[in-house]
Amino acid sequence: MLETLYKKAKGYDVEEVVCEYSVDENGERQLSKEKHTIKHVPPDLSAIKAYLELKDSDLQRMETENLKKEKIRLLKELKKSEGKHERKQN
Repeated sequence: MLETLYKKAKGYDVEEVVCEYSVDENGERQLSKEKHTIKHVPPDLSAIKAYLELKDSDLQRMETENLKKEKIRLLKELKKSEGKHERKQN
């Protein structure tokens, strides 16, 4: 979903193909013209806003999760070092 929002927020090019057909003497449909054009879809402001909000919330959540993991790791290390410190005093 973020990839699609990013594409829309950034703007993109799309190729459009227009085909014209004609009927020949036998009544068969034949391709008479084919026109290829590239159209630019400009950046969409609401997509930019939505992308930034979602991206920021994902980063914030990841940071919080990482901080919680780090907190648990540090508390375990602190308990280990307190245990070593108590053994040295005795």
